[in-house]
Amino acid sequence: MFSSFFNTTPADPKAPNFHPVSGFEAKTSDLFGALEPKDLEWTCAGGFVTETQTFYHFLEDETMIMCQVIHSSIGMWYPTIQFTCKIYNPKTKETIWRSINVSNFVTPPVGLDKRSCKADEFSITCKPSSDPSHPEMYVISANLSNDLQLSLEVSRPASVPGFKVGKGPKGGFSYFGADLDKPEGYVVHRFWPRTLVSGHIIHKGKASTVNGVGMLVHAIQGMRPNLVASRWNFAHFQSNAHGGVSAIQMEFTTLDTHGRYGAGSGGVVVNVGSLVLGGKLAVITAETKWPDEVPEESSPVMSRATQLGPVHDPDTGYKQPSALDFRWAGPSILTGSQGTVSASLYVDLGNPSAPKGLIEKVDVLAEIPYVIKTMVNYVAGTKPYIYQWQNHVKLILRGHDSIISGLSEGLEVEGLLYNEASFIS
Repeated sequence: MFSSFFNTTPADPKAPNFHPVSGFEAKTSDLFGALEPKDLEWTCAGGFVTETQTFYHFLEDETMIMCQVIHSSIGMWYPTIQFTCKIYNPKTKETIWRSINVSNFVTPPVGLDKRSCKADEFSITCKPSSDPSHPEMYVISANLSNDLQLSLEVSRPASVPGFKVGKGPKGGFSYFGADLDKPEGYVVHRFWPRTLVSGHIIHKGKASTVNGVGMLVHAIQGMRPNLVASRWNFAHFQSNAHGGVSAIQMEFTTLDTHGRYGAGSGGVVVNVGSLVLGGKLAVITAETKWPDEVPEESSPVMSRATQLGPVHDPDTGYKQPSALDFRWAGPSILTGSQGTVSASLYVDLGNPSAPKGLIEKVDVLAEIPYVIKTMVNYVAGTKPYIYQWQNHVKLILRGHDSIISGLSEGLEVEGLLYNEASFIS
């Protein structure tokens, strides 16, 4: 368990008690950390830890599929493991949603490593592919109800390696607490930023073929979620133009409790992201916004999500954004293509009375397992919500022509964006 359980206080109350993964962004050579097999293994850590393995995909007809395994540890209680699936068709507005507590969860299954897991209701197997152009793959098989079964293969292109921000076993980690050797908690993200999916879905006895593109993120919150962050922003853009384009971001904002000068100096914004251009992983981005700093508009490394036009939503009590502006900038990691690459994306979300692309406002407390709500003070006096949207957008790109022809003059790439705005407190 973490030292936060005992309310320890550092000798210097003004000492930094938050250490972001993006705190070294000036060292641009350290931004890209290639994933090792161990980076995607399940840790199933004890204490208060939430670990997730999430697959997002857009199909050829623009249907969005999300599959997620959630491993929730709550102190000395037995972990709760969920499998959740959301399938959203933007043309018919139909949403299929399943969230089940699984039984007999095991990692690793016999003969596999801990990137794979299984339970009575599903199996996710990580294995090499027979196709050298897509060397790694996950095979997902799930029986989620009498009327919903999944059989999917998710593969990673050889030209798009998985990544974390920072190299080595500590890559991807942000730490909470003054003592890095004994942190109060941590957050870590590892990504496959572009994947291919194929297979089929059986819903109400009808089989549908699945083909599309997407991403994978393996994430861990090594502390109670309500102590990790007050806000989250997530962006997932995909397009098949120019041989494949992807733009992703994951951003969180710490509570006031954790910042550069100890308790009371928080509200630190941490953002990590990437750009896949021409079917190749081209840029890794990471940025920290400290409460006492104004970000530079010409920063050589930029990774930002800005909520615009907040409007009070009577359904949730939060001020939801009317639009979001996402920005990326960083040095190319492609051999033979030097220089800075930049990207921006604007999405109009409408307002509570006239939303644009809204899939759902997820009441988090209604979805988490009963044992977590009753045994843990999960969110003190708040009701967290996750807004989910899907829209057609344009990604504005600029960089070296050796990456994509015409990039130096600027390109507009049309594609699909799935994005979330989470309000925790």
